[in-house]
Amino acid sequence: MEMPKAPRFVKLLGPSFILLGLGLGSGELILWPYLTSNFGMMIIWAAVLGVTFQFVINMEIERYALARGESVFVGYKKLFSLLPYWFIFSTLLAWIWPGIIATSARLFSEVFGISNFKLLGVILLLLIGLILTFGKILYKTVEKIAISITIIGIPLILFLVFYIATKSDYLELSNGLLGFLKPFPKDLPLASFLAAFAFAGAGGNLNLAQSFYIKEKGYGMGKYGGRITSILSGKVEEIKLVGEHFKLNDINLKRFKDWWKVTNLEHLIVFWGGSIVSILMLALLAYSTVYGKVTPQGGVDFMIFESFEIAKSTLPILGTLFLIIGGVMLFNTQLTVMDATSRIMAENLLLINQNKWTTRVLPKIYYFFLWLQILAGIIIFFTNISQPLLLITISAVLNAISMFIHIGLTVWVNNRYLADQIKPDFIRLGIMTIAFVFFGYFSFKTIAGIF
Repeated sequence: MEMPKAPRFVKLLGPSFILLGLGLGSGELILWPYLTSNFGMMIIWAAVLGVTFQFVINMEIERYALARGESVFVGYKKLFSLLPYWFIFSTLLAWIWPGIIATSARLFSEVFGISNFKLLGVILLLLIGLILTFGKILYKTVEKIAISITIIGIPLILFLVFYIATKSDYLELSNGLLGFLKPFPKDLPLASFLAAFAFAGAGGNLNLAQSFYIKEKGYGMGKYGGRITSILSGKVEEIKLVGEHFKLNDINLKRFKDWWKVTNLEHLIVFWGGSIVSILMLALLAYSTVYGKVTPQGGVDFMIFESFEIAKSTLPILGTLFLIIGGVMLFNTQLTVMDATSRIMAENLLLINQNKWTTRVLPKIYYFFLWLQILAGIIIFFTNISQPLLLITISAVLNAISMFIHIGLTVWVNNRYLADQIKPDFIRLGIMTIAFVFFGYFSFKTIAGIF
């Protein structure tokens, strides 16, 4: 097979917006603002470090899919045949909790005066299911929503920050970027810090969905892979589970380098740049409005408290605008989470039954997992586990452990199955090793603290 030519930069835009949207509605809106407003801006450096780690992690995942035209899960199975079971288990356990959509429902309930936020949460979950079920080409549906919400939401956040923040607040932010030189706050809960670090970007197994998105966008050898379409309204496409090698000649190697250059640039600008700006500005907004005040302990209650403070210091309409922006971003995050997790579990179940099933059943498996998660979310909504911050923290700690595992696997699969000419260099291997050790240390220390 021949490596396709890399297109113009603008035609590549899409996958990184989805990954950016996954982060905007969790760590950026909830955890980092909560931590910085209670413990100061001196910890904000960790958010930048977390996003930088995830940039490299995502690109190493992308490297494999770009070169092979298949997801990294196919490569992982070559290492250990039982790994698909782990990815189904860890993805379902970490993301079955509807904490993100619960927070979205609470924010909308506050704006519109709805007393039963759980019922609204159920309605929003069903709406997500309908959007993903009736969109003709799944990837295009998710991409359009992610891009639209991002290009509207981030400018509105920047407007609020520029309207409220003072020079002293910006000074604290700049000092916080060098906060790693100062002692770690003793009263900062390690689990909450780990949760925020894991959610500085997508986090957990969600990073691995990048290999699906670039494949369905047609990056590199993914051009030959096919796409998941709606089982109700879409035209069936031939999906290839196992990709193709490209011939190792000068032309194809140059094309791969061209792809690598433009995809790095796209991910750097959209994912890394967008994540950094959104985290810093949302943290600064929270610090400017509520630092030094007694804030609620719950995540959603904290956001509502912050909106009241924004309204008091500016105009009531701006406090309401903040809640609406947050609710919409969280809705988009839950939608993309359900898409990503359904993709992960569907492909891994297909890999388990690779000798029995054809790839034509992949869309059906995807929609099975999608509606299974929606049903589970509805059931959880009507149990006593209803605190969004608790749900998001549990999910984030589990995702940090998952990242520790898949970072090591990605390094292994890239160095074992990719040709020497396209393997990661020492700098990227070094960063991946540091990320692996970092997530391993904090994951096991947190588990030790719990037990």
